[in-house]
Amino acid sequence: QVQFVESGGGLVQPGGSQRLSCQVPGIIRRIYGMGWYRQAPGKQRELVATITDAGSTNYADSVKGRFTISRDNAKNTMFLQMNSLKPEDTAVYYCNADITPWPSLSATNYWGQGTQVTVSS
Repeated sequence: QVQFVESGGGLVQPGGSQRLSCQVPGIIRRIYGMGWYRQAPGKQRELVATITDAGSTNYADSVKGRFTISRDNAKNTMFLQMNSLKPEDTAVYYCNADITPWPSLSATNYWGQGTQVTVSS
């Protein structure tokens, strides 16, 4: 079982910035695609951004130009830089990844426990 280490959430004012990180601990054979999702109160979980193991990225229209997803493969860590934050960005942000942990030979999709981001004055 893989348990991500998520950090960086909290309270931020509108227009501010915040950086989330998601680290995959333990011995890992390979991490494939990774992504950030979010869920606001009373709404369904939605995709925020994804990144392949080769570095190709994809963003939800609502965050394009404001959020940047990246990863450090050497440290098994993914980041989400969030700029120009809006109150509608308030949500629990979840890390997601397809991982082959040691000693498994096949990939499994894993979810983080989530980190709260609140954008409010």
